[in-house]
Amino acid sequence: MSIRINLTSVFVDDQAKALDFYTTRLGFLPKADVPMGDFRWLTVVGPGEPDGTELLLEPDQHPAAKAYAAALVADGIPAASFAVDDVVRLHAELSAAGVRFTQPPTPMGPVVTAVLDDTCGNLVQLASPA
Repeated sequence: MSIRINLTSVFVDDQAKALDFYTTRLGFLPKADVPMGDFRWLTVVGPGEPDGTELLLEPDQHPAAKAYAAALVADGIPAASFAVDDVVRLHAELSAAGVRFTQPPTPMGPVVTAVLDDTCGNLVQLASPA
């Protein structure tokens, strides 16, 4: 039996704003956009990976979701981590484009990581090989 990650999610305070940030700023591609009452089943995928793991931009409407996300941010804990080719270069590009980082590129053993604010209630870690 093989098992693989098909879908993961981040809670967001505004789905439209999240879709804009994740596609325009981070370069993800829209995958699914299905209306579901007041919200949408809204996913993105990595560029060049149309059949890869989907990231669900999930509304944070449940009280536990809001408390969970706020606690992670307050403690500086990223809600998600994304692999990139060169975190130092991407940090420079995204910073120049106005993306706010809470941690600059920092060596952490075999990787270099940086943490950004996704503008939708989350911290997101970017990681590349050291």
